Amino acid sequence: MTVRKWADDIKASVGSVFLGKEQVVENLLASILCGGHVLLEDVPGVGKTILARAIARSIGGKFNRIQCTPDLLPTDILGVSIYNPGTGNFNFRKGPILANVVLVDEINRATPRTQSALLEAMAEKQISVDGQTIPLPSPFFIIATENPIEFEGTFPLPEAQKDRFFLSTNIGYPDRESELAILEKQRRTTHPVEDIEPVTTPVKIVELQEQIVTIHVDKSVKSYIMDIIENTREEKRLSLGVSPRGTLALYKGGQALAAIRGRDYVVPEDVKDLVPHILSKRMIVKSEYLIKGIGPDEIISSILKEVPVPILKERL
Repeated sequence: MTVRKWADDIKASVGSVFLGKEQVVENLLASILCGGHVLLEDVPGVGKTILARAIARSIGGKFNRIQCTPDLLPTDILGVSIYNPGTGNFNFRKGPILANVVLVDEINRATPRTQSALLEAMAEKQISVDGQTIPLPSPFFIIATENPIEFEGTFPLPEAQKDRFFLSTNIGYPDRESELAILEKQRRTTHPVEDIEPVTTPVKIVELQEQIVTIHVDKSVKSYIMDIIENTREEKRLSLGVSPRGTLALYKGGQALAAIRGRDYVVPEDVKDLVPHILSKRMIVKSEYLIKGIGPDEIISSILKEVPVPILKERL
């Protein structure tokens, strides 16, 4: 199975319940192929949780959901050792983090202490409990959701946490035709997402992840990536530019998106399409510009206009 066939199957599966947002689904699949994690950030009611559930059901493997609240503890995520009086031993009870796909719903409602419990899992694909290191299943993929406009009872994600997400994306409202189709699909007592069956397996995903690294990246495309990154570091409106982790994410993301689109080489458009999603959470805008209403999106847009796009000769 090619990466494109794999991606088309999942897009068709997810698209049966999540309508009119193929580009959003494509971004999530690129993240999966790169072994990264995704932050879905948008207003309530646009389908963040439904999208996460549809992706999880489509790709197979074990799925767990964590509903974040202020009283959620790290042990509620990682697991805890419980004393067994019958044997005199401690038995480890696994937490929901030990799954292939983990939906962390409303991550900004968890306290910083609990949010930090996810850092090792996201970066190292392992957890440490009671002095023991426990590897996580392969593949391991976190989809976190966040409501960016509601601040009461929330705890903003620290920069270190944001940088662990491969990309972040907004869903936005569906178009009129898609929303009418959504109304028609809801003429039932259960949600259509319950009908989704797996169209792939964890083993297949691991195989495809290994294929992604073979996708060719021309020297001019690498230079294009570096020009964008260096512009963020020199941008006067930013107090923090993009780190090397962001550079690597943009490089690998371009490879994944090229494969999803049926090519064995990366073109500048693959990189350009991912820049807003991969870089926006990895930069900090100076407060004097935030007050003026200038955010990461505006700065990224201006950088993309300034950086010359290389012209590639089509590969035979």
